[in-house]
Amino acid sequence: MTLEAKNKDLLYITRKLLSFNTINPPGREHDCAKYVGSVLEYGGFKVNYYQFAPGRTSLVARIEGKKKKLPLCLAGHLDTVPLGAVPWSKDPLNGEIDGDKIYGRGSSDMKGGISAIITAALRLSDKIKDGSAGITLVIVAGEETGCHGSSHLAGLGDVLGKAGAVVVGEPTSNYPFIGNKATLWIEAVTTGVTAHGSTPELGLNAIHKAAEVVTKLRNFDFDVPAHPYLGKATLNIGTISGGLNFNSVPDKTSIGIDIRTIPGLTNSEILKKLQSHLGREVELKRVMDVAEMISDPKDDWIQQVFRIMERFLKKRPRPRALKGFTDASILTPAFGNPPTIILGPGEPAMAHRTDEFCYISKIEEAVDAYMEIIKTWCNL
Repeated sequence: MTLEAKNKDLLYITRKLLSFNTINPPGREHDCAKYVGSVLEYGGFKVNYYQFAPGRTSLVARIEGKKKKLPLCLAGHLDTVPLGAVPWSKDPLNGEIDGDKIYGRGSSDMKGGISAIITAALRLSDKIKDGSAGITLVIVAGEETGCHGSSHLAGLGDVLGKAGAVVVGEPTSNYPFIGNKATLWIEAVTTGVTAHGSTPELGLNAIHKAAEVVTKLRNFDFDVPAHPYLGKATLNIGTISGGLNFNSVPDKTSIGIDIRTIPGLTNSEILKKLQSHLGREVELKRVMDVAEMISDPKDDWIQQVFRIMERFLKKRPRPRALKGFTDASILTPAFGNPPTIILGPGEPAMAHRTDEFCYISKIEEAVDAYMEIIKTWCNL
């Protein structure tokens, strides 16, 4: 097969993935997962499907090597975020191409990465059987709202098995990252007593309480030194809602808090510290809790990937980590904590944006990079 033909196949797969509406919520990844599975089955993979809710389908696909060492895992997610309120100038589900850019919701985050993983695996599928190790592809539903697909697979016993190393294809513009921060989402609820708006003295205003919470949150101190790769812990107030109407005293307010944490203070410890800081009158509800993932930059395989990527980046990568969460937080410990790299063709700045796009040349480059990583791991 010529390079031109191969790249046409790559674009076809990318556009096909983009055509599936997997916006989360609600997700509906099932049809997209079945398409991915059918392509991989045709290429010789053994594929199994798993649902954590109706229509919320993940898959695990394998080709076994000679089992002289543990398999390499390549992973990614099928769901995408909502389109947003601003109208798109491109069809978000059509994979429109303009020069070196392919547009669509999920093109960068991360169907371009899924396409590159599939294509690299298919181009080497016949050879992997004779290699010293196999590969496992883990393609999940429900990452965007808290890694539900990965958590489901991790809780199913021996569905995932073991892996000797993991590559997660999140958007990094093909720069290898060695970890990501932990994430803790908390809903802070203040309550009051409702009354008519003309007699506020007869009620207790929950919004007034919420205003005090917001002020206190601005002064919250994690009291943890910055991590050399993950940086500082952060806190953002993402949502606030409360009240029934203009002419009533509000009796309930909800504040959405997004905390990104680092080693040195667990999410449970942060929750206790935050409760102490805000006081017992504020009810704190844990909405999402995902641990950090950080690999040793001196690990032999990590350094091997850095050497491979040096050829593509034209410079030696330095250890970096992502500020956001990824499925690595769940999959890496589930696989027994092997070294893990987060590496994908998507543009980080385009993730979740209107008119999201991915550079086609970056997807092609990711295919070549994934193939080199697979060939090196499997001794092909």
